[in-house]
Amino acid sequence: MWQQLLYNIKQGNIKSLARTISLIENECSGYSELLKLLPPSNTKIIGITGPPGAGKSTLVDALIGEIVKQKETVAVLCVDPSSPFNLGALLGDRIRMNEWYNHPNVFIRSLATRGSLGGLHPKIIEISDILKAASFNHIIIETVGVGQSEIEIAGLADTTVVTVVPEAGDEIQTMKAGLMEIADLFVVNKSDRPDADLFIKNLRQMLAPSFHHKQHEIAIIKTIASEKKGVTELYEKVIAHQQLNNTNNKKNYLLAEKAFHLIQQKRMKDVNKTILLNQIKAIENFNLYQFIEQY
Repeated sequence: MWQQLLYNIKQGNIKSLARTISLIENECSGYSELLKLLPPSNTKIIGITGPPGAGKSTLVDALIGEIVKQKETVAVLCVDPSSPFNLGALLGDRIRMNEWYNHPNVFIRSLATRGSLGGLHPKIIEISDILKAASFNHIIIETVGVGQSEIEIAGLADTTVVTVVPEAGDEIQTMKAGLMEIADLFVVNKSDRPDADLFIKNLRQMLAPSFHHKQHEIAIIKTIASEKKGVTELYEKVIAHQQLNNTNNKKNYLLAEKAFHLIQQKRMKDVNKTILLNQIKAIENFNLYQFIEQY
């Protein structure tokens, strides 16, 4: 079964790809056998992150258009907020990207965070590796806008694009300890708004002390995603970043981060929230710290 699915995915069968992602999401028995069969891949992941309201979905939509214009293929994972009760995606498929759902060069999948605090899906590593097996030219992952906790994307993406807007002046200070450090590229979206140039100047000054930690200067790109302006430059900067000489160091870092998360998941596998809830209901005079001692 798994070998046939993998063969179908390599042949570009979208139905098999979608089915396999669902099997992984639902932890279907034996899915780990499929993961062990996955071949090495050099497909790079582009992470799009940033605070809520920065226009990430619109930017991804415009970036898809640029990739399609280059006659290349792209898979997009949109990680949506999830319901705290059934853990399903609240936003579902992105309306802003409906132009691309039936395009032969584009695959789009919405995923719920399912309670994950890092802006990603708990099976995002495995799903992105499945997409790599499908031989797309690019993989884009758009995270939930959850502020500083969203830095998990740095452990998954080869190129992390942090999207902000000119009004984010005060937010930049709180972002500095998180999103500021993970950015490989900054996008100032909605740059037609007042004081955009002043914002970019201040952002560049704030980034200056961190330049000596990086092997390259962090580019800041002005975009108006709703009008497709600046998107070509963004695409070119992403490609340039992915071709830098620090690829091996970044790759080792990414692999270490992935290994850590997968080991963490494996050790937590027997801890079930529903079981915890039922156990807590049955305890009178509940004490959280006494309760967790048994684990």
